[in-house]
Amino acid sequence: MTLTRRSFAAAPFIIVPRTVLGGAGYVAPSDRVTIATIGMGRQGLAVTADLMARPDVQMVAVCDCNRSSKDYAEYSRNSNLNMARQLLGKGFEDWAPDLATPGSARLTNDFTTSLGFGGRDPGQRLIEAYYGAHTPSGRYKGCTAYSDYRELLDKQPDLDAVYVATPDHWHAPIGIAAMKKGKHVLGQKPMTHSVGEARLMAETARQTGVATSVTVNNPSSTDSATIRGWIQQGLIGKLTEVLNWSARPYWPQGVARPKETPPVPDGLDWQMWLGPAPDRPYHPIYTPFSWRGWYDFGCGSFGDMGCYSFAGLFKILDLTPPTAFEASVSEPFEETFPKASIVSLDFPENAGRAAFKLVWLDGGLKPPRPEGLTGQEAAAYFKPGREGIYYAGAEGAIIAGFNGTAPRILGKNARQAPPVGRQAARRDAIADQWLAACKGGPKPLASFESQAAPTEAFLLGCIAQRKPGEKYKWDSAAMRVTNNDSINQLLDPPWRGNWS
Repeated sequence: MTLTRRSFAAAPFIIVPRTVLGGAGYVAPSDRVTIATIGMGRQGLAVTADLMARPDVQMVAVCDCNRSSKDYAEYSRNSNLNMARQLLGKGFEDWAPDLATPGSARLTNDFTTSLGFGGRDPGQRLIEAYYGAHTPSGRYKGCTAYSDYRELLDKQPDLDAVYVATPDHWHAPIGIAAMKKGKHVLGQKPMTHSVGEARLMAETARQTGVATSVTVNNPSSTDSATIRGWIQQGLIGKLTEVLNWSARPYWPQGVARPKETPPVPDGLDWQMWLGPAPDRPYHPIYTPFSWRGWYDFGCGSFGDMGCYSFAGLFKILDLTPPTAFEASVSEPFEETFPKASIVSLDFPENAGRAAFKLVWLDGGLKPPRPEGLTGQEAAAYFKPGREGIYYAGAEGAIIAGFNGTAPRILGKNARQAPPVGRQAARRDAIADQWLAACKGGPKPLASFESQAAPTEAFLLGCIAQRKPGEKYKWDSAAMRVTNNDSINQLLDPPWRGNWS
């Protein structure tokens, strides 16, 4: 007799002693969340490893339009392979030597990255090695690999949830398709590629009632709660401005489309990779990793990192959508985001907080150094490659790391704020919240519904980067720019072909 997860849960008259099922820490199959990962690049592998290590998760499938390659950007030499070996544990110190890095690649003048493995075959191999290591036989063949997410959703009827870790332009089409199939969805940041998609994702989550979350922890962090408390206590006075700066991009931006048309690598379905994006010939300048800088596939530096800081800002300051936005850039390009930019967004008053301006800087640009920092302290935020956030008030300021980490107060009230220590390392809070919601718990703090407004805000900044030199007035309720109608075509561009 074969029981699915749901039919097992619906059979209350079947009683089996726990000692028969397993030892301490054992989780019955009916209590596990079955998950498939769609997109087996660096982030897909890392989060899959984190999820798989939890006893209440069963990874059952992977999906990627790339069979296998070793050209994915990784954080350090062999970091993908070392992460896999650490997950597998004792006896696997030399696992999969064929997946070792082939070397490194220089993506920009000042950024070189190690190259690591990715694709559906290595993802399947890792999952089956992990579960095999926990069986008496040492073998496991229960993970299916797909090249098309639609086939995955059709052929895995007992699938509870998916984790979507594709390039940005695929987040909404796959996420929406999964939600309409009744699957819970954990989505890699940014939530969507366009403003219209953000609203559609949030509405689909509301209609289907499935558990959703974006992989941003800022709304849940102790640091965000600390900064919110300091501002509400009036320790910096009336908020006047927020400055947020990122060292990104680490990938090429400010470049033109290549003229060469090399052959598509064996094992890569290029048309599936493009999906809803406009058609174009394959070139290695797009994938992996470097797609982030191209309008058709990514959201540039602002979309890559603003999703983190804005998730925290909206929680800390009770933000509603901005009323205006503008940008100045190093040099505009037809198809890629600029190498550096300054973006301004005007936020209205709300919940007793006055209206203020938020200024985003990227590409190595930084605001003036504030008073009250020692040289060593200033270096933590203003050296090349460093990032940060600054809340300016009428009676002081707060400065912190990019995600609000280790905040400190500057000004006359600095002594009134207790020192903030480093947060202890812990599991991913968003994954915990999402898994609990999959089992009927409360909505995660970074649900699709809650992140639609922050996503809208930084995506407006991305539009300003594409069309600099003018201040655009924004009517969020109508979802349109009111003083330049030509910009509105960028809010919700159509998907290619039958992907709609």
